[in-house]
This record gives sequence, C-alpha cells and structure tokens, in this order.
Amino acid sequence: MWNLYYSALYNTNYTLEKLATSTLDASVKGPIEGQLKFLRAYFYFHLVQYFGDVILVTTTLQSPNQAFDLVRSSQADVWTQIEKDLKDAVTLLPTTYPAAQIGRVTKGAALGLLGKVYLNQKKYTDAVTTLKQVTGYSLNPVYADNFNPAKKNGPESIFEVQYQGGNDLGEWSTFAYTFAPRLSAGAVTGFANTTPGGRNVPTNDMIAAYEPGDLRKDASLKTSYTLNGTVVPIPYVIKFTHTHTITGRTDDNWPVLRYADVLLMMAEAINEQSGPTAEAFGYLNQVRTRAGLKELSGLDKAAFKTAVLKERRVELAFENHRWFDLKRTMTPAELAAFMNAYGAKEKAKPTVDRGGIAFNAQDYVYSDYEYFFPIPAPQILINNKLTQNPGYQ
Repeated sequence: MWNLYYSALYNTNYTLEKLATSTLDASVKGPIEGQLKFLRAYFYFHLVQYFGDVILVTTTLQSPNQAFDLVRSSQADVWTQIEKDLKDAVTLLPTTYPAAQIGRVTKGAALGLLGKVYLNQKKYTDAVTTLKQVTGYSLNPVYADNFNPAKKNGPESIFEVQYQGGNDLGEWSTFAYTFAPRLSAGAVTGFANTTPGGRNVPTNDMIAAYEPGDLRKDASLKTSYTLNGTVVPIPYVIKFTHTHTITGRTDDNWPVLRYADVLLMMAEAINEQSGPTAEAFGYLNQVRTRAGLKELSGLDKAAFKTAVLKERRVELAFENHRWFDLKRTMTPAELAAFMNAYGAKEKAKPTVDRGGIAFNAQDYVYSDYEYFFPIPAPQILINNKLTQNPGYQ
C-alpha cells in the first residue's frame, strides 16, 4: 500500500510540474490541475489515516540522494496540505463534464472530500458549510442501481473509480472474484474455471445490523450459495457481482463518494455541532426512507450519533468506509476494546463453520497500537531517518 500510494504521488507531482510549464490553454489546464490536486489529496487522505505521520512530498526529487533526507511530517501538516489541495481543486474544477468525459473529478467531488476531511478533524462548522455546497445530486430511487454497471455514474454518484470489462484494454475490475466464496467455483461468478478470493465475509454481526425490511440487505450480501445442488451456508458480498462476458473481467465501478455519504456526514456534523436538529433528522431520514425503513425522531445527541453511525455501517457496507468511521469516532484505547469485544463475539459464535479447527490465542486479538499500520521495514532500512510507529519496533 505504501509503495503504491507513493508511486501514484510521484506521477501526480510530476504531471503537475509539467502541466505548469505547458502551453495548454488555461481553460484546459485548470480542470486538469484540479483533478490532479484532488487525487493527491485523496492519496494523502488515506495515507495519514492508515499510517499517521507520513512523508509529505509535493514535488519530484531532482536526485536520488534527496530521498535519503525525507522524514515523516506530522499529521497536522498532512491534513493542512490535503485541505489546501482540495480548496484549490474546488476553484479549478467544473461542476459537470460533457457526456464523453463523465466520471472525471468534479467540483462536487472536491467539496465532498473536503467536507469529509473536516469531519475527520472534528471541524464540524466547516464540514457543514462545505457539504451543503455539494448540490446537483440526489439519491437513486433504487439502492441497487448505485452498483449496477448498466447504470454507472448515476444521480447519486459523486466520484467513482471507472472500470470497463468485456474487452482486452486492461481496464476491467475483479471485485466479484475477490468477494465470492473461495470454494464456490462458478456458482457466484458464473465462470467455473476460477478460484475466488473469499475476502471480506459478512459476519453474523454485520448481517444482524440490517433492520427487518431493509431493502439494502439483499442488494449487498447473500448468506449462502448453491453449488452442484448443495446449499453452502457461507455469506458473501454481492454489491459488485453482476453478469459479465469474459472470465475475470467485470464492468463494475468502485464507489468512492456517494450522495448518501454526504447526507449522513451532514447529519453527523450538525449533531456534533448543535445536537439533533430537524435538519439533521431530515438528512438521516432521507437515507432511511430510500431503504424502506421508518423515519427516526426524538433522539438525544448521543442516541442520534449512534443511529447515524449504524446507518453509515449498513448504507456504505463493503465500500471501504467502516474502518475510517471507527477510527474517526474512537480513541486508540476505545477502538482496541471495541475490536476485542467484537472478536470475542465472533469466536463464541463463528459466522462460518470451522470444521473442528479451534481458534488460537492470537485470533481476534487487537492492540491499541494497531490504530496505525507499521511503516514498511524496507523503507526504514533504505532511509534510516524514518521512524517506526510505536508498538512495531
């Protein structure tokens, strides 16, 4: 992950430098610069949350020797750079693109990510002000349409990674194969000559988080599959599983920012700022109504916060938000206690039959230092000015 992000950052910085000296018309350069700065902010948004203090580099190096002088910057400095890039992007990006360019980063995407950046830093007033500027979007009437390859970049889509299957261009996605049960062969993917990854199995606890009648459940997961006439009780993610024509080459996009996310962030930020106002309830209930659930009312500040976080868990399930939400709302010690309690619950009643194989002493054991990932050891060997995160020495 570290290497991939910094490789992408090098490409982003290099292109920004070349763009600055190019002879392109300003009307063309502006949106390109905005897209690049959004991407740089997005990369650092992940890096700072995964690793804490990270190397902050916004220019290319002129010689290899300069790399050995790089040190980790504070999280505060990284967040400042993220905000700066996104503010620049907001001023440079268009609200929409012509149909042939749909899927590129827009002003709405930059505002949405900036609002999330403020929320992560508990800058609630800034978060509300920024997120209210994310306009021109609406909830898809049908939740499942957000993930249907035939309905990409719909009214709820603010930014999603674009994929294209069914050809030899190398732009396909493989999420269906990542999430399908490992021994399901072609029962889920439709192609028997494959061995899926079996990743991210929905647990009993996750399955139970859906309220009765929640329309999102059947669009997000299944609790079993049928192979050769036998029902196999292993849950799996189906959000990104759709019919495709070539083995291993699916057409599913990956959602990064949806309008439902923005609505729930606004509800959370308003609640943190001033308690659960009618406006905050309105944003939360828009998401619940689309899911076929009754509206909530009469909650105090603590109960409203719990309700919003629960709603985020099921609305954004399997879209790579949950870990960041937990970290954003818990201290390292609180997260460790939460994770260990969750692990004990899973060990007491495993989601999938283990075939008699017992848990060992290290299964589901989480320490508070794991709030951040370790800095990769090879990087520290290469550059002895880098320090390791506590707990990994």
